[in-house]
Amino acid sequence: MFVRGRVVTHDGTAVPHDVSVERICNNKVRQAVYASPGGDFSMQLGSRANSFPDASSDPTSPNTVSSKDSSMGIPRRELMNCELRASAAGFRPGLIALLNPDVVGGSIDAGVIVVHRVTKVEGMTVSAIPDKTPKNAIRAYEKGVQAEKKGKLADAYKQFETAVEIYPSSAKAWFQLGTVLQKQNQKEEARKAYTQATAIDARFLAPYLSLASMAYETGNWSEVLNLTDHILDLDPLNHAAGTTYILDLDPLNYGDAYFYNAMANYKLNKMDDAEKSGLKAEHVDLRSNFPQLHLLLAEIFTRKNNYGMAISELESYLELAPDAKDSDQVRKHLVKLEKLNGSASTSGKPD
Repeated sequence: MFVRGRVVTHDGTAVPHDVSVERICNNKVRQAVYASPGGDFSMQLGSRANSFPDASSDPTSPNTVSSKDSSMGIPRRELMNCELRASAAGFRPGLIALLNPDVVGGSIDAGVIVVHRVTKVEGMTVSAIPDKTPKNAIRAYEKGVQAEKKGKLADAYKQFETAVEIYPSSAKAWFQLGTVLQKQNQKEEARKAYTQATAIDARFLAPYLSLASMAYETGNWSEVLNLTDHILDLDPLNHAAGTTYILDLDPLNYGDAYFYNAMANYKLNKMDDAEKSGLKAEHVDLRSNFPQLHLLLAEIFTRKNNYGMAISELESYLELAPDAKDSDQVRKHLVKLEKLNGSASTSGKPD
C-alpha cells in the first residue's frame, strides 16, 4: 500500500528542493520521505525503508503488522490517527489528516499539502533601529564578539563596555554586554544591561528571552509571563494553527519562549493558556532542548483527566531522557496513569 500526494507552495512558486514529508501517528513521527523536484511524493506503508524504529503501531496490538509481513502495509483503521506533514526550510509546514483516505488501485490519494512561505518580522533577532553606530564603536563591538567566542570574557567585557560608552543607543551592544556579565555570574548587572537593550529597541527580542530565562530561574512567574508574552506577540508563527509543526530556522529559539510561557501560566494556574503554549513549544522545539516540556504537558493533561495524552507525554519524555535522574519516578507515575486510564475507559463503557 502506498500513500501518494503532492506538495505545493501557497503562492504558486517553485517547490523547495528539500521538502520532506512525514507520517505522524499519535503525535509521533513514524516515517519520512523526500518529495520530488515537482513536489510529488510516494510513501510505502509498512516498509522498513524510510521508517523510524517504532514505525509500526503498538507491538502488543493484535492488529500490528510484523516485520516479516512489512510489505503488506498497515491496516487502514490504524491510519485514523495519522497525519502527513510537509516541511522545508523557510516555509511553515503543511499538515493534512488521513481520516478517510481514498484507496485507488492499491494506493491512497492524500491530495495536496500546502506549505506557506514564512516572512519574519524585521528586528526579531537583530535590532531594527537604523544603524548609526560610529566606526570606533563597531570596532569595539566586533572585538568583543571575537573575544567572547574565544572565551576571553574579561576582554569581551571591556570591548562591549567601550562600545556602549561610545554609542549608548546600540541595543545589540547592551545585549552582548549583558550576555558576558551573565556568564561572569554578575546577574544584577546583566539584568540592567538586558533591560537597557529592551528600552532602546522593543522589537529586538533576544534580551527579552534572556530576561525571561533569568526570571524563570528565580521563579518570578509574573515577570516570565510578561516577557514571553511580548516575544510571542511579535512572533508571526504564533498565529499558526496549534497542530502545525514548525521548522523555524531563526537563531532565536521560540521553543524556549513558549516553554517559559507555558510554565509561567501553569504556575499561575492558567491551565488552558499553559496547554496552548506547551503544545506550541512541542511543535516549534524540533531540537528537543526541553525534554521536561513533556513532563509539564503530562501534568497539565493529568489535571484535566486526559490520561491518554498524559501517558503519551511521559513516554516522549522517557524516549528523550531514558537515563534522567527522575526516570524511575516517571516510570512509576506512568504505571499509575495507565491504571487510571484503564479505569476511566472501563467506567465509560455501558453496562
